[in-house]
Amino acid sequence: MTDPLRAARRFAFVFPLLLLVPQTLPAQELERPESLQAETEVPWIYENSDVPQDEEWLFGELENGIRYGVRENGVPPGQVSIRVRIDAGSLYEEDNELGYAHLLEHLLFRESKYLGRAEAIPTWQRLGATFGSDTNAETSPTHTVYKLDLPDVNAQKLDESMRLISGMIREPVLSDANVRAEVPIVLAEKRERGGVGERVSERTLQTLFAGQRLAERITIGTEDSLNSASGQSVGEFYNRWYRPENTVISVVGDLDPLLFASMVEKYFSDWEVAGTPAEAPDFGDPVPPANADPANPVGEVAVIVEPTLPRGFTYGYFRPWRQVDDTVVYNEGRLQEQLALSLINRRLEARARAGGSYLYAQASESKISRSTHATLVQFAPLTEDWEAALEDVRGVIADALANPPTQEEMDRELAEMEVGYANMVEQRSVLAGSNYADDLVNAVDIREAIAAPETFLMVFNSMKAKATPQTVLEETRELFEGEVIRATYVTPEASDVSEAALKTALLEPVDAADNARLAAQDISFDDLPQIGTPGEVVAREPHGIGNVERIEFANGVTALLMANTHEPGRVAVKVRFGAGLRAFDPEDAPYIDLGQSALIQSGLGELGQEELDRISTGRKMGFEFGIEEGTFTFGAQTRRQDLADQLYLFAAKLGMPRWDPNPVARAKAAARLAYESYASSPGGVLNRDLEYYIYDENPIFRTASPQELENTSVEGFREVWEPILAQGPVEVLIFGDFDSEEAVQTLSRTFGALPDRQPIAPAVLDRAIEIAPAGETVVRYHKGEANQAAAVISWPTGGGMDEIRKSRQLAILTEVFSNRLLDAMREKAGASYSPSVQLDWPTDVDSGGSITGFAQLQPKDVPVFFAEADRIASELTQTPPTPDELARATEPLRNYYERISSGNYFYLLELEGSTQDPRRMQALRGLINDYSQTTPEAMLALAREYFGGADGWRMAVIPEGEQLATAAGGASVTAQSGR
Repeated sequence: MTDPLRAARRFAFVFPLLLLVPQTLPAQELERPESLQAETEVPWIYENSDVPQDEEWLFGELENGIRYGVRENGVPPGQVSIRVRIDAGSLYEEDNELGYAHLLEHLLFRESKYLGRAEAIPTWQRLGATFGSDTNAETSPTHTVYKLDLPDVNAQKLDESMRLISGMIREPVLSDANVRAEVPIVLAEKRERGGVGERVSERTLQTLFAGQRLAERITIGTEDSLNSASGQSVGEFYNRWYRPENTVISVVGDLDPLLFASMVEKYFSDWEVAGTPAEAPDFGDPVPPANADPANPVGEVAVIVEPTLPRGFTYGYFRPWRQVDDTVVYNEGRLQEQLALSLINRRLEARARAGGSYLYAQASESKISRSTHATLVQFAPLTEDWEAALEDVRGVIADALANPPTQEEMDRELAEMEVGYANMVEQRSVLAGSNYADDLVNAVDIREAIAAPETFLMVFNSMKAKATPQTVLEETRELFEGEVIRATYVTPEASDVSEAALKTALLEPVDAADNARLAAQDISFDDLPQIGTPGEVVAREPHGIGNVERIEFANGVTALLMANTHEPGRVAVKVRFGAGLRAFDPEDAPYIDLGQSALIQSGLGELGQEELDRISTGRKMGFEFGIEEGTFTFGAQTRRQDLADQLYLFAAKLGMPRWDPNPVARAKAAARLAYESYASSPGGVLNRDLEYYIYDENPIFRTASPQELENTSVEGFREVWEPILAQGPVEVLIFGDFDSEEAVQTLSRTFGALPDRQPIAPAVLDRAIEIAPAGETVVRYHKGEANQAAAVISWPTGGGMDEIRKSRQLAILTEVFSNRLLDAMREKAGASYSPSVQLDWPTDVDSGGSITGFAQLQPKDVPVFFAEADRIASELTQTPPTPDELARATEPLRNYYERISSGNYFYLLELEGSTQDPRRMQALRGLINDYSQTTPEAMLALAREYFGGADGWRMAVIPEGEQLATAAGGASVTAQSGR
């Protein structure tokens, strides 16, 4: 029974508004396909399980062995999600086939029975699917899954899509020519993934899973294996594993599930493969090293020296993975494991917050690739004293192993778990169909059943009734048992530690930390001070869009409310205030990122980090903080019963901020440790430097160096951020399932009670954020692999609301540019795995936008990238895109916006700021048309406006010690030294 709370998920926000979404097709009377299992049968996924069946699923099995599951789901409207899972991943490869499972994933998209060479991507785009998000695939150690989220669906479109997918799965063209064409793309992907991160990952796998297939079979494969691949050798792997018996199909969406089942039958029932199915290889068990001392369970350890990476420690307890019967009792035990780890992790986090010797620490449990059942502990020492950090972490865990938790601690964690499972039940009608489709293939992968939200809540309640401090203690002890203990330590200094010292430290007796547990506290929102005198509503009127209300209070705070029941149990809240990045003087720059990390954790009123956590126990609350070009934002997803307290937290942060020094110190430590790691790869250097250089060396975009961080202080942090919290108009947006009258009363007590806001100086509001002009190519250097580089080219556009409709047409032009660049750099040259072009058009300031192209590639191909980008930009100014190119750009855009425009959060984002700027409300009308309707002439005019006047701004990141010999287009090159 896969637990959706054990992995982060994003839910769709869906309900029909403004007639922007195509209506669900009327149900048709269809015959029940013969392959569907009868209601009296136990569905194949529930065999040997007493988990209650999710009745919304229909399951079937074809005579050739294919199993499938189908269900109806209208979230988002008009979409169908298809997943085809092959029970073969990298662990199924022989020694001479490393990387073949992943290579096959690529080859199935290259050419197949119904799709000619390189036709898959444009074909799916014409059907409205975006490559990479709606159309994708994944290869793991244990499976390969082909994914399609098909928008704007009807029976004919579904039929065509299933036909195309069946041709990909059943009859790919595995020729030598296709292998030769695809291998460079896979090697480009390997290169982009590679370098320091890949080395650490491979060494970690080899150490933690020593003696098992998982240790030696990296999914991407090796260069030798990939370069030696041929149509015949890859075909042998395909023939061995791509068989009906190894295939599971999941189809979920906004049509009759009987139609889904009939399509599976139509296109897969006659798939026959000769020969006896191959047996899956033995993945192996974790075993101690030969001649290991039973009294010394510490096995393989590794010290991984990487000068550009911060210190990081991982150790784990490894037990054999075994197939289990997925029963209710089994899942109760899994939930008790989750409870035990939650208790430990809260204590570890509290110790880090209080000034512990580590930046972070976390314990987790996982059944990894059907190879091991492991408990892992990971932490980052704050200094070179890794032994003190290890002792701290082990001390917290030792206490959990020696003494049962208090009932108060358990109640707190149980309340947190309960709100998650209860919220799933409340929101089940708006859970996205793509998530359900993924749930089925993931359940098959781990050999467990699938369950409805009500079942999860039922099992949780059953576990909760049985759990006692003693049973949690026993579960904790089982988690930290195992015949095999292994560890890795990543360090920038070879002199830090030896492998022998690592083993010794893990075997040293450790005392249970006597201060690890959190003291019981009873904190209630009812006991918190009022923010001020409740404010008077001076205006309340329709806002002009749907049922949106505009509220204004006497202190100038405005609010937009849209109450409805289309998304049960969901309320989206956003607060906008201040001037955003414009608010900072150049000398304040180091405090910007520190504020992003530490401002919210610094607390409010009498509440510090721990108190904020405790007071929100058992609630669905959040506190996201954003810094945009022209505004600051607070955001959260909450629910009706927690809305009042959520609004209090947001308003109190503005009205009664707290200035706890510990979060600032922790943020400084994290930023200092991260700084050197930026130099480890081209992508890291871009994360550190791109904004600074692309915005014409504007100091507010400069990543603070360790020295600059050292010069910051808690007092300086407060001096910068305290006036910002008090400045500028405040706008509150509340969209979702809540009561409007109660919300207005709460707003009066919270935001309406804030003191009058300080004005923002006109000079601050006039600060412009501008893209650097074209000129010399900025060259930066990284310390990673010699075959890695990155290139960026950018043209300035604009910003603000005056030309927002033009920005939407520019999005179409950007998609055309991106498709052409992908074709040139990936499909034709094999030089880059995922080159892309993106449009940035800020709406809260009137400048700073850009069209920016990016690629990771080899250093020798940097000039090629610039030349291709220049060529495409020039051609777009001379010849308009073809109708087919426009269709490939507009269909995915249209379908994307039709899908997201059916939910509360979409309207919140589109209407934010409209209490101060009515143009935002007006711009909402016609949005879909702006993204989906254009002409070749309009594209030609835009290309000439933005690409015809000047060359693009350029930046290249290359390895240290190399030179960028030439810059395409005649532009000169300037090298910027590292910081």
